[in-house]
Amino acid sequence: MPANGNEGGKVSKSLKRVARALQELNLDVDIKEVSQARTAQEAADSLGCSVAQIANSIIFLGQRSGRVFLFLTSGANRVDADKAGSVAGEPLGKADAAIIRAQTGFAIGGVAPVGHLTPTLAWFDPHLLTFDLIYAAAGTPRHLFGLNPQKMLEISGAQPADFTAQSRLM
Repeated sequence: MPANGNEGGKVSKSLKRVARALQELNLDVDIKEVSQARTAQEAADSLGCSVAQIANSIIFLGQRSGRVFLFLTSGANRVDADKAGSVAGEPLGKADAAIIRAQTGFAIGGVAPVGHLTPTLAWFDPHLLTFDLIYAAAGTPRHLFGLNPQKMLEISGAQPADFTAQSRLM
């Protein structure tokens, strides 16, 4: 657990859960606290990397199943809801903050690729695989960790898939 994981004197339960999941995977990962990472651009600016190296965790709600689906997306791309629905096998809609928290255990902006309260089906933007290092949320909107993208793909249980619209930035 990073020493800098305090939030108002208390260590976030979500941050602890992610750190524990990473430890259980035998990964020695440095979780970094940044001042602001509400957007991929803010995270990239805080870390000194390209916005494309930020693995956004985008959550959609299945319109038939009521399940949440995770799309790990390069910060340079945006999820195309129709393509994502085809990948998920059902129409998708917006997941509100309460559903995201209830099913993943994370607040919006802090959804990590590991440590979910319930198993979540996930897909991975292949663009992330073009980098040596990518960063993802570590349970809070201010905590991030970096990892080789192939390892991130592996630990997330995600499947590579085409679910993005044309890239915004590279």
